[in-house]
This record gives sequence, structure tokens and C-alpha cells, in this order.
Amino acid sequence: MEYISNTLGNLVEQTAFMNLTWGNLIMIGVACLFLYLAIKHGFEPLLLVPIAFGMLLVNIYPDIMIAPEDASNGTGGLLYYFYVLDEWSILPSLIFLGVGAMTDFGPLIANPKSFLLGAAAQFGIFAAYLGAMAMGFSDRAAAAISIIGGADGPTSIFLAGKLEQTAILGPIAVAAYSYMSLVPIIQPPIMKLLTTEKERRIKMEQLRPVSKLERILFPVIITIVVCVILPTTAPLVGMLMLGNLFKESGVVRQLTDTAANVLMYIVVILLGTSVGATTSAEAFLNMDTIKIVILGLIAFAFGTAAGVLFGKLMCWATKGKVNPLIGSAGVSAVPMAARVSQKVGSEADPTNFLLMHAMGPNVAGVIGTAVVAGTFMAIFGVR
Repeated sequence: MEYISNTLGNLVEQTAFMNLTWGNLIMIGVACLFLYLAIKHGFEPLLLVPIAFGMLLVNIYPDIMIAPEDASNGTGGLLYYFYVLDEWSILPSLIFLGVGAMTDFGPLIANPKSFLLGAAAQFGIFAAYLGAMAMGFSDRAAAAISIIGGADGPTSIFLAGKLEQTAILGPIAVAAYSYMSLVPIIQPPIMKLLTTEKERRIKMEQLRPVSKLERILFPVIITIVVCVILPTTAPLVGMLMLGNLFKESGVVRQLTDTAANVLMYIVVILLGTSVGATTSAEAFLNMDTIKIVILGLIAFAFGTAAGVLFGKLMCWATKGKVNPLIGSAGVSAVPMAARVSQKVGSEADPTNFLLMHAMGPNVAGVIGTAVVAGTFMAIFGVR
């Protein structure tokens, strides 16, 4: 009888019920909310589903993220090894390779002025940097946090790792990916607030055709120019342009298909679940995390607003030839932000087609955010 009672007692003690805290329950609830938004409402499920499930797992079974030195048997948890690939900047760089293989830089090549809109949207990063400094974060931590304003999850993870801000890497990554997923909710009110109905109805001229030679030369030239000026951007910009060269060269279709599909989805699974697994209640439910989430939202809002306002300036300078809505796509969330520009424009005029025009600033924003990250690394002497 004693054996049975001891056995049952051991089984009960091994269940998660004995170790769950109120914090764990809160985070499990947040994970379920993210899953609901992803599955029911389609808010970027490729990002939110793995992130939310990683969040769910770590708050039920914390040892899934345990480091080898902390484990009794010397073996780390499954998601710990995924997370190490984040810290080493391997997964963010591979994400950029896949993004490059899927991205059409034609709209940016056809309309180089889009670079200005992409640059304007980076204003949110510098606003967040100053805000983070004012809230008491160190200069390196403030720089890592501020990249959230570019709505670029891989770059946020990359910079946090390079600046040795692994203690806040989890909240930064979750905030960045969450805001990327919530682009369709966050951006439209800001866009409508800063533009008039007349401006939203502006139809832009069709973009000129881009030759195959231009498409091939673009990734090579961008790599040379950007990486010579800021060599620290090579892991991100280099992989982005390599993926695009795969696509545009037309001679390595197998590599293009692998980078854009199989490899990309494998990396998203590894990165998403490991990022979600950094959100244990102990690590996530604290004042610094709340500050990071707030700063991220402010940065994202400022970046969107700056892009739209610069779009209004270009609209005025071109005498009504530029729809200011495409400026909001200057954040790096590709192609979500461009789709939002299209959606808001079509609400004002169903015959208005802004998607390709918005893709120019959108892909320019990806390059711009990587350049800003490289600038911060250069400022702090990080290679």
C-alpha cells in the first residue's frame, strides 16, 4: 500500500500542476490568445503559431529551454539549442536569404525615390532609441530595443545578439514579431489620421518595366556599396542580396526554390518556437519587458507616421503624383505593410492599385533597417 501511495505521489509531483505559477497561467493565456488571432483571424500565422506554441511549451515545461550547465544530466532542452542559433545570428541571416529569394526588387529599381520613403520610416528606430535611453536602459540595450521600430524581427534578434543583449533578446524578438503580425491592425488608423480622403484616392502611374540586367546588377551593386561602407551589415544585407541573386539570375532555380521554400519554412519553425520559448513567466513578466513592449509600439507608430508624412511631402513635391499611403510601407514587414497600403487605398477607391508602388518602400525598409543595425554596431565598435 505504501508503494502505491508513493508511486501516485511521485506521479502527482511530476505533473505541471504542482509547478505552475500565476505568471505561467497568464503567459499560457497570452499564448492561447496569439493562437486564436493566428488561426481564427489569420494574423500572420506563419509567425504567430510557432511563437505562441513555444510560449505555451516553456510555461508548462520550463526545462525545454534549460541550458546544459543547469541540467542535472548535462543535456540542454530542445528549444535551448534552437535559441543558440538565434544568439549566433545564424537563423536571422538565413531568414534574410529566404526573404531575398522571395522578393521582387523591381518596384524599387523602377522607382528609386522609394529609398527615401524606406529611410523616412526608420525614424521610429531613433525615436525608440532616445525613449529607451530616457527610460534608463543602457546605450546598447536602447539600440537593440529600438530596431523593433523597423518591424523587422530577424534584424532585432541579430542586433541584440551582436550587442550582447541576450537578457532582453526574448522580449525584443517577441515584441518585434508581434507588431509585424499586427500590422493590419496598428497601421490603418495612423494612415487614415494623417491623410485626407482625396490623398488616399490618388492613383499612381504604372511603373516602368525593369530589365533582367538591372535585376541582376541590383543585388551585386547594393552588396558592394552597403557592405563596403558598413561591413557589419554583410551577414544580413549579403544574405538578402544573395537570395535575390539566386532568384533573378535564373540559372540556379533549385537554390532559389530551396531558399524561398523548404529552408525558409524550416528556419521559421526553429526561430519562431525558440523566440516564443524565451517568454517564460519569470523572464517575461517584469517591468523591463513592459517598457520594451511599450517602446516597440511607440517606435512602430512613429515609423509608420514618418513614412506617411514623408509620402505627403513627396505628394506635394510631385504635385499629386505620389499617394502618401505607400510611405507607411517603409517599415520592414514584407509584404504585409505593402498589402496594408493597398487595402487602405482600395477602401477609398476600389479601383486604386497601390501594391506594387508600396513594395518599393517596403523592400527599401528591409535594407534600411539592416543599415541602421550596422550603424549601431559600428558606433559601438562591434564586428
